Amino acid sequence: MSQDVIKVTEQLVMPILQDLNAELVDVVFEKEGKNWFLRVFIDKENGIDIEECGIVSEKLSEKLDEEDPVDFAYFLDVSSPGAERPLKKKEDFEKYVGEYVYMKLYEPVEGEKEFEGTLRSFQDEIAEIEIRIKTRRKTLEVPFNKIAKARLAVTFN
Repeated sequence: MSQDVIKVTEQLVMPILQDLNAELVDVVFEKEGKNWFLRVFIDKENGIDIEECGIVSEKLSEKLDEEDPVDFAYFLDVSSPGAERPLKKKEDFEKYVGEYVYMKLYEPVEGEKEFEGTLRSFQDEIAEIEIRIKTRRKTLEVPFNKIAKARLAVTFN
């Protein structure tokens, strides 16, 4: 059911985002406590502002009311992905080469399923990430299909 809601939401929001030259980063439909939330994360080249999020929220809310993909109460939340933006598509990995990232894998690579490091390249569906182990640096090659979750990571140097 939640996959259907996500699909419908993606289809409805795309034309709205095209008008704003914005991109869809992610759609999440989840329950927190007693309440359901439909979260739509959007962004654009120089960042998205609160007014643009409001415009998208208003237009998307109208479309969702027409389509009515959810037959119970929920909250619609349209926002920026923030500093820890998720990396979902191959294009995201290509765009953020050189950035510090967090990855969680379906299967271990060299004994690890979770790590943070600098995304050095993304070619032929392989993410090359440079991690630090104490004082030395190590480069890992991670196949795209092994990545369960990835996002930009905030680092404090």
